[in-house]
Amino acid sequence: MSAPSATHSHSRRALLRGELRAQAPLRPPWALPEAAFVDTCTACHACLGACPEGVLVRGPAGYPVFSPKRGECTFCGDCEAACEPAALSRRTSQDPWHLLPQFGEDCLTAKGVVCRSCSDACGDDAIVFPRARVAAPQVSADRCTGCGACVAACPTHAISLHHQPAVASP
Repeated sequence: MSAPSATHSHSRRALLRGELRAQAPLRPPWALPEAAFVDTCTACHACLGACPEGVLVRGPAGYPVFSPKRGECTFCGDCEAACEPAALSRRTSQDPWHLLPQFGEDCLTAKGVVCRSCSDACGDDAIVFPRARVAAPQVSADRCTGCGACVAACPTHAISLHHQPAVASP
């Protein structure tokens, strides 16, 4: 077995020191905060079977996760209704989640290619392109629901969803 690379070794040390934080998994809509979700969810996977879009899958730790690469969440609520332990609950938050897309370096616009796949897929008109010959996509956070339609539509898989802090209502 080969020795770990310096980068790998450095990453492991940083992780053990708490310097690196892994992004929380993308849970189904209306999931309780992560610690409460893991404590409450029984990993029965009833939510997976209830999801008509098939975008909920069994995650690496056995708990359900949202996989936007499989398509968009329509926020139908079937997963929440199927969750008997109430790890998914609109009573704790009316917002299904706070996710926004981020565009990676493989985005065709970063390579000078005109592409509007993400914007075309966005039913909320949350992805816009400034007036420019080949413009990079920009997200209107107040319009984006984090449904994942843009992720599934991207031909280069350059879009990922990330947690955003909840914005307090005035």
